[in-house]
Amino acid sequence: MGCQRDASSPATPDLSLLREGAAAIGLPLSEAMIAAFARYFDLLAKQGATLNLTSVRDSEGVQRRHFLESLALGVALHDAGRLRGAERVVDIGAGAGFPGVPLKLVWPDLRLVLIEATQKKAAFLRRVVAELALSGVDVVAARAEEAGRRPGLRARFDLALARAVAPLPALAELTLPFVRVGGAVAAVKGSRLPEELATAAAAIRRCGGAAAQTLVLPGQAENGPLRVVLVPKVGPTPADLPRRPGLPATQPLR
Repeated sequence: MGCQRDASSPATPDLSLLREGAAAIGLPLSEAMIAAFARYFDLLAKQGATLNLTSVRDSEGVQRRHFLESLALGVALHDAGRLRGAERVVDIGAGAGFPGVPLKLVWPDLRLVLIEATQKKAAFLRRVVAELALSGVDVVAARAEEAGRRPGLRARFDLALARAVAPLPALAELTLPFVRVGGAVAAVKGSRLPEELATAAAAIRRCGGAAAQTLVLPGQAENGPLRVVLVPKVGPTPADLPRRPGLPATQPLR
């Protein structure tokens, strides 16, 4: 998986937290997968601060907040019948690659597109794809509003993923245009989810979505702080959506 190390590479990070946490949610990782996550961790450690990839850079934080949270999303989607392993998946606002890259490392047959508007972050993602020898992964350096209008990306995906991108009313407009009818949007949300759901119903309907469902994120308590919001797509997104860059966030659909 492109994870060979040379003598100048830093020591292999201790990923026991990742290994044990994944096993606890029913997702035992092979040694090849652990090696791939170790190389990914190295890349994050080398460039995380310089490129402002993520504010969480310590080993425990990366394993819990980035790796395990991404894998828990995958388990939740698998249990809901939305992730079997060969779907077309788009990760919108991918940043440092979460949740898309961890999911690809465990479900290698996924066909993944990582969309990231910041050129330096998109370049980092391309390096990750190259150094981990990930096949079936493309990186698109563009805003979601623009990418969602491209014929090769619009209405092409079984799943659209988003993490810490925008409140749900804006997120509906940014993500649903990518999803085929019958597919779904999935996002990890925190304590403000009930409020977001209450204000997002009209935007979801207008973009072709059905009523949102909520799923428990595996590995946390039943009343834990995080939930997965799942929005099925039941109709086409109107041709005039998404609107021009900036409007979904500043003037959410009502």
